[in-house]
Amino acid sequence: MIGLSVVVPCFNEEACLPELHRRLSAAAQSAAGQDYELVFINDGSRDRSWDVMRQIAAADDHVVAINLSRNHGHQLALTAGLDLCRGAKILIIDADLQDPPELLPAMLETMHDQDADVVYGVRRSRAGETAFKRATAHGFYRLLSRATEIEIPVDTGDFRLMSRRALEALLAMPEQSRFIRGMVAWIGFRQVPLPYDRDQRFAGHTKYPLGKMVRFAFDALTGFSSAPLKLASHAGLALSLGSLLMIGYIAYAWISGQNIQGWTSLMLVVVVLGAVQMFVLALMGEYIGRLYNEVKGRPLYIVQEIAGGEPAAGKLGYVAEATAKSESPGGSGTRPITRRSSAKIRSKA
Repeated sequence: MIGLSVVVPCFNEEACLPELHRRLSAAAQSAAGQDYELVFINDGSRDRSWDVMRQIAAADDHVVAINLSRNHGHQLALTAGLDLCRGAKILIIDADLQDPPELLPAMLETMHDQDADVVYGVRRSRAGETAFKRATAHGFYRLLSRATEIEIPVDTGDFRLMSRRALEALLAMPEQSRFIRGMVAWIGFRQVPLPYDRDQRFAGHTKYPLGKMVRFAFDALTGFSSAPLKLASHAGLALSLGSLLMIGYIAYAWISGQNIQGWTSLMLVVVVLGAVQMFVLALMGEYIGRLYNEVKGRPLYIVQEIAGGEPAAGKLGYVAEATAKSESPGGSGTRPITRRSSAKIRSKA
């Protein structure tokens, strides 16, 4: 085990990687001397991100570059890095440099002074983001805090420092649909905030367009709250009571000989009832789909190639048998890196 691991999921971050490596290396050396590793995970990038990672790994022995077999998504790519890192303390940071690596020494100091297992960054400001993005993020975090059964800190991302025992507790949760900041909150231990100002992206474009943001928010709600199902049951109860009242009115009108008018209102009721029923079925289908994915018991990620140092033996994924070749720092020759055929895959209950 080494002193510090920095885990960085990357997707189409070719332009950010050289500056990211420079700043992360400086911060890690300042905090841990030479006892650190930088774990870059290439999540199926379509640009030259993997080529740049291999070059960095060849020139820096502290770098472990992991190439996933396809795009697994940010949360599973992050899971792969956490599963394969070796540090006693683990920093999670995105590759876009919106979260400053220079906060690492302050996070380590806070962890030590407050005897904490998790130090998480709380965003005081969000530079370079649109008013729509800030407003939707603000609303999402408040809604999530009200809907979930556990307390998830507001205005926080995945930027955080964790102890090894907190990470081991996190890795004991093998679910497929992952909302890591919520899972970290769920494990407990002492967790303390560190306020900071978020910078604008160093280069490139956001990897979370509106569609992915909505999907991510829905995963968070369904993964940590039964509130959507309760909402569906409450809506069904209210509509049932309304139907009973309507049946009573129709019976009274028929007995009293009144002529009941209102085909337009009748069709409106039918349409509303049908829409609510479909909404309830969609919510139930979402939860059933999550159960279906969990029952299959597939590994959470598949690693195609690894360049650089030797990672830990993972528990949650599969590492394909391969030989990765990295150019030597001097530019001549290759260095074969043979890996195990697979990581330990979780067994079905």
